[in-house]
Amino acid sequence: MAEHRSALWGLVEEFVAGQQDSSAVEVATGVKDGVFTILQLVESLGSCLANTEPKTRGRGVQLLSQVLQQCYSRLKEKEVEVLVVFYENRLKDHHLIIPHVLQGLKALSMCEVLPPGLAVSVLKSIFQEAHVQSLMQMDRHTVYMIITNFMKIREEELKNLGADFTFGFIQVMDGEKDPRNLLVAFHIVHDIITKNYNLGPFVEELFEVTSCYFPIDFNPPTNDPHGITREDLILGLRAVLTSTPCFAEFLLPLLIEKMDSDIQSAKLDSLQTLTAACAIYEQKELKEFLISLWSSIRREVFQTASEKIEAEGLAALKSLSSCLSRSVLTPDSEDYLEIFLNNVLKDCKHHLCEPDMKLVWPSAKLLQAAASASPRACQKVTSSVLPLLMEQYNQQAQSSHRRTILEMTVGFLKLQSKWFDEEDENGLGSYKDALCSMVYSAVTDPSTQVHLAAVKALTVLGTHKGFLSPNDIDLVVDHLTRLILKETDSQSSTAAIEASGSLAKIHPSAFISRMIPQLCSWLQTEPMKMNVDDNMVIDENSLKTRCLGALAAVSTHQSIVKETIPILLYYVKQAQKGQGATNADDIVSVCKSLHHVAVHCQPNAESLRFYHHAVVPCLLSLTVQAATQDSVTSSAGHILLEDAVLSAMVPVISAACTHLIPELSASSVSQIVNLFLDGDVSILSENNLSRKFQPFQMEANTESQSRLVALLMAFVCSLPRNVEIPHLGRLLQHLSSLSLSGSTFFAYSSSSKCFAGLINKFPAGEQLDEILQGAARRIESGLMEESNRIQAVTLLAWVTKALILRYHPLNGQLTNKMIDLLSDRELGGSVADMFSLLVSDAPDILNKACHADIRIMFRQRFFTENVPKLVQGFNSANEDDKPNYLKALSHVLNSLPKQVLMTELPSLLSLLLEALSCPDRIVQLSTLTCLEPLLLDAAEILSVHIDTLITKLLCLSSSPAMTVRITALKCMLALTKLPLHMLLPYKQQVIRALAKPLDDKKRLVRKEAVEARCQWYVTIFHGFN
Repeated sequence: MAEHRSALWGLVEEFVAGQQDSSAVEVATGVKDGVFTILQLVESLGSCLANTEPKTRGRGVQLLSQVLQQCYSRLKEKEVEVLVVFYENRLKDHHLIIPHVLQGLKALSMCEVLPPGLAVSVLKSIFQEAHVQSLMQMDRHTVYMIITNFMKIREEELKNLGADFTFGFIQVMDGEKDPRNLLVAFHIVHDIITKNYNLGPFVEELFEVTSCYFPIDFNPPTNDPHGITREDLILGLRAVLTSTPCFAEFLLPLLIEKMDSDIQSAKLDSLQTLTAACAIYEQKELKEFLISLWSSIRREVFQTASEKIEAEGLAALKSLSSCLSRSVLTPDSEDYLEIFLNNVLKDCKHHLCEPDMKLVWPSAKLLQAAASASPRACQKVTSSVLPLLMEQYNQQAQSSHRRTILEMTVGFLKLQSKWFDEEDENGLGSYKDALCSMVYSAVTDPSTQVHLAAVKALTVLGTHKGFLSPNDIDLVVDHLTRLILKETDSQSSTAAIEASGSLAKIHPSAFISRMIPQLCSWLQTEPMKMNVDDNMVIDENSLKTRCLGALAAVSTHQSIVKETIPILLYYVKQAQKGQGATNADDIVSVCKSLHHVAVHCQPNAESLRFYHHAVVPCLLSLTVQAATQDSVTSSAGHILLEDAVLSAMVPVISAACTHLIPELSASSVSQIVNLFLDGDVSILSENNLSRKFQPFQMEANTESQSRLVALLMAFVCSLPRNVEIPHLGRLLQHLSSLSLSGSTFFAYSSSSKCFAGLINKFPAGEQLDEILQGAARRIESGLMEESNRIQAVTLLAWVTKALILRYHPLNGQLTNKMIDLLSDRELGGSVADMFSLLVSDAPDILNKACHADIRIMFRQRFFTENVPKLVQGFNSANEDDKPNYLKALSHVLNSLPKQVLMTELPSLLSLLLEALSCPDRIVQLSTLTCLEPLLLDAAEILSVHIDTLITKLLCLSSSPAMTVRITALKCMLALTKLPLHMLLPYKQQVIRALAKPLDDKKRLVRKEAVEARCQWYVTIFHGFN
């Protein structure tokens, strides 16, 4: 025991003498281990604490406080009581000791065994004895943390202090300037208010001590280690200022003053604070300031050049209107919402009669913002504005004025739809005839812009429940149909198609009876040009595209889907029979429409089931029949077997499978697999085939059949991973065989993709490893055979991609093989292009929509593991093979986020610059695309290579390839953001060189050249001024 006491004395002496600060850690460890007690430590410090030298006393208190910070959770209640009394007395000591005293009190404020009453005692001592704002920042922060801790664990005790606690804190905070402390102080004030501490007579003082920081103008220094932003302080202060209605009489005049200032940030902050305050205010807080607030908001919206301030002004107006709308009216009370809206209408309504003046839209926005707050506000404003707008429409002759009036009307009608379900609730029914007359007139107006506004109005009226009668709905559908079929301007027809999609889900019967028959009729007519009048003609292809787009757009309701699907499939059936004047482009358009219908059906299980049963068997039946006709031995034999058509069918089938219920998925996949493996035609809607379907037979007369593997891929590779695929091993074997021996690119690439898609989802384990090892051996063998090398490389690339995505261990081995093949004289160029495939998103397979197994950050991982190998291969390759490595590298770099590239740019920049000299235009374009976003943030790195970079970019600005010229000029524009001293030596060279592309034959090149050259002029000019 004596030994321990002696050791403690020694440690204390070392610390107090300033010899060993680490002694505090040793003492704390001894207390934790039970070797010493806190009271023994205090006893050992006796002589130090009684010393006449403040420094010595300070070291003693510092040691005790540091030990307490580590051991406060082990203290007993009696020990805490003794220590609190000790520290309170020390608050009266020399100012050098105060910081250490506060650290000790902070530790004690976290003790769970703090006796009742001591929290109040400590805070009273701090309020009385410590002049907080004379302390250093860290010490002031300690005081705030003591208060915060006590507010958490002794809330009721502090509330018993009454207004004395509030007054004491005001004294502590008054004059605080450090942003780190202000964040904590704002939080304390917010808690004082929201947790109902007694403010007493100090409401105004509490407001003043916080509002003096409004608006926040803090700008953190560069690389601020504390991470405090201006936004943090703004939000902290705003939470305080808007936490109680008691501040309203002080806050609102302050906000009005700041809104009237010339400082944009102050205006913005004031408007946002007003919006937040209105959420807790009532009518009584606002009534005295309504006129001034409205005046300030109106001025900001009418006069500001900032869209952000305008948006915040409108938001503040909406909040004001909403606050007034919440007030409960009594027979004796004034309706301040009515008074306020009358002022808004008085100042804005007359501007709506001037559709060519600049205040018409600001006025409309203000009225709409005020009306959007509540049903009562909406009713008040729209009942006053809509009659005026309808009257103005009839008086105006110019199309531009009519369009403006219609667009404003649409805004008010949307508000009606938002607040009212039925027309009878809002009195809108009294305007029905006039509104319909105006909109029907507009939809037949010669002006396209008026058409667009009228279509929006039709959509709003049609979606407003109960507003239009069945006859009106029929008339709306007829107008939309006319715009789709007979309007020459594509903007009008596109708008009509979009509107039809919105309305069809609400009024399906009207579209089934009126629009769909007409669309079907036009699709089935003989090819011709449709004369709208003597001067305007709609060609056949445009009309077909519109009809197909409209059929897809309106397929938003199950009953409509049952009508449109047979029409679209009939079009494909006619092509299969060789009837009509159908070409491949037409079938592709039909497939795009079918795909859009599938997307509409996906959220609805019943619609998707119908779609799946109707579309998938039909498309398979038609294509299988085409492929098995006696006269067809190659893809040239039938339109349905063309690459473009089959490629268009892939997303149709894929979209029909991705969201299927498990039961339907299991039954369908079994039938599909049996069809392709065994020729089981039970799934086909028509199975009277002239020859057996054997897509995996390697015979000349089955070449066309093997192309249909693309449709197999679309189905089996789109299913969720939990759907079991029957005969999977056998299917994979056939797919790998076809991949390596297919005679057409479409067949062997589709087979490779299907194999990769299945491998990606295959459960990990020995069976997968065996399949992959077998595939690797077959690929290696295929690369040795001259006739199968390109097929083998295609399969290699797709399998590698599948494994990269799921991060299978074998992906590294296969990637190394692809890197080695970059030096192959015959395949090197093709393999380099395939590196783009490895890191890009595939649209039809191995993507998230198809439920592929994709690990996060797979691109970054691929980059880290393989770019060093590409660089090493480039350095060791001969001159003929170097472009292949550059192309592969540029593809990989182009897929990475900018932040990742920036870290690697120093080591890769010289290689990228060399890639700019590569004759391959794909390499040039890919490298330029990669460099452009990096130029803005890489000044230090580029300083070494700026001469080479500018020379190469100027050279590429005259490239034969337009895309290369454009991107090179964009890079030249990006260079103007670099420091001026880097650009000055090249100003004359650049300005002279950029004169040439000003005369380029392509407009887009000239546009980029003008912008780049002007920016170089401006940059240099400002640099000298």
